[in-house]
Amino acid sequence: MTTTSFIHSLQSEWLKTRRSLASWLVILGSFLIPAILLIARLVYSDNLAKDSASPDFWENLFSMCWQAMALLLLPIGVILATSLIAQLEFRNNTWKQLHTTPQYLTTIFGAKLTVILVMMLQFLLLFNIGIYLVGVIPNLVLGVAYPAQAFPFAYFLEKNAWFFVDCLPIVALQYLISLHFKNFLVPLGVGLGMLVAALIAVEWKYGYTIPYTYCSLNFFTLRKVETTLQQGANVHLWAVGYFAVFTITGYVLYMTQKEKG
Repeated sequence: MTTTSFIHSLQSEWLKTRRSLASWLVILGSFLIPAILLIARLVYSDNLAKDSASPDFWENLFSMCWQAMALLLLPIGVILATSLIAQLEFRNNTWKQLHTTPQYLTTIFGAKLTVILVMMLQFLLLFNIGIYLVGVIPNLVLGVAYPAQAFPFAYFLEKNAWFFVDCLPIVALQYLISLHFKNFLVPLGVGLGMLVAALIAVEWKYGYTIPYTYCSLNFFTLRKVETTLQQGANVHLWAVGYFAVFTITGYVLYMTQKEKG
């Protein structure tokens, strides 16, 4: 696999996602929570000036926006988007055409996975733009002073990086399953089942062993709620480990299966 061939494959895979359900899911999903909070801040504006004067304004807003996103919406979005992108060839019945192109199987596997990861980054970028707009638009519309706290770029970058890492096991496992089952309901059902199990087990002593709990545990850490993360389990390392295991397993299964697609 050469760098040039990988870039061409990546461009091809990216073009497939244009105007797809997965791309709309990224755009609409990233602005859903910010839009709701924006409306709430405009309607219930009695404490707007007081909140804007807080030295922790942006951290509080960040935490508020991530509450529903980290616990439920982000994992569901990753499950849906990964499954949709990985199964584009199944839905269009184009696996055989793809495998007749002069591309290594490794290139195809890596390009599809990279597109999913890039779309995750796109989602996080749009979501944080939404958070910023929630913080400044009500002040501009209602004539309230700009938030007193300077925008904490480093804080936002660090916290988003950890949420990205904590989503990696979900991406890898959904990718693995989606490449091996034609029926879209199989990866969707497995993903939602794992998410339900994670929500139930999030308070369990060994809940960190379930890879779908990491976004929730990371959010609890953000809110300074006692979790297994403070008790010695580094969920970020667990996330990277699971991602490596699921990705390698998915790659080996993809390379060795007799009938691909």
